[in-house]
Amino acid sequence: MPRCLLACFGRGATSSSSSKNESSENATADLTAEEQRRGGAVVVELFSSQGCATSPEAELLVSRLGRGDFNLEVPVVVLAYHVDYWDYMGWKDPFGSSQWTVRQKAYVEALKQDTIFTPQVVVQGRAHCVGNDQEALFSTIASAPRFPAPTLQATFQRPSPETLQVSLTGSLRSKVDSQGANVMVALYENSLVTDCTNGENKGRVLPNDFVVRKLQKLCSVKDISAKKTVTGTVNFSVWERFNGSKCSVAVFVQNSSHQIFGVQNFPLPDDL
Repeated sequence: MPRCLLACFGRGATSSSSSKNESSENATADLTAEEQRRGGAVVVELFSSQGCATSPEAELLVSRLGRGDFNLEVPVVVLAYHVDYWDYMGWKDPFGSSQWTVRQKAYVEALKQDTIFTPQVVVQGRAHCVGNDQEALFSTIASAPRFPAPTLQATFQRPSPETLQVSLTGSLRSKVDSQGANVMVALYENSLVTDCTNGENKGRVLPNDFVVRKLQKLCSVKDISAKKTVTGTVNFSVWERFNGSKCSVAVFVQNSSHQIFGVQNFPLPDDL
């Protein structure tokens, strides 16, 4: 992987949005122009940290985006990953994880960047921009390729107080070739509020939405048609004070080049 520098970008920083990759390696969708126009949601992944002074602005922007405040023509599914590489600055992000730092580094390599930074947005795994640059964000979303949403059925169970089980079955509605792809399941939480008592955001109350708490692979697929049925189950260990009414699950298909080919979103049942 190229040498990486750490950076915390603010408003006015140059967006490093990459051009859309026209080649669809490993996974493809057999779509007509009309199907593309009526495609499913676009996955917007934010990499941020409570230890970064400019991340709260990006968090607010993507929270509004995920709530539909901007009335964009393109539907989106927002996922926010809190990285851990700013923890040394005096504030340990309670939602930060080295797993999300590794995920961001994979995008750094795939998108041929020289710098790892926050806040960063990656759209459909194919293009990126500075997370608090609203104009660049909307432009990147508008130019992203769209794919039909999978038609999965979800079943949720609590085998134990410490476990959430998610079972899924249905069609991905995207053809996957011999190079294969992974079906990923993200468990995320909304309406989180943190009193930040140290670091770059000392004294601020930080609201966070769409915070990914868990991410697991449901299954790997290859050489399957768009209509092929896939089935799988993931078991998530839940955290202290887990509240299902604040959580949802996003299921997305991602190939080895980190490009995303469809997403489906499920709120958790009220009685879970």
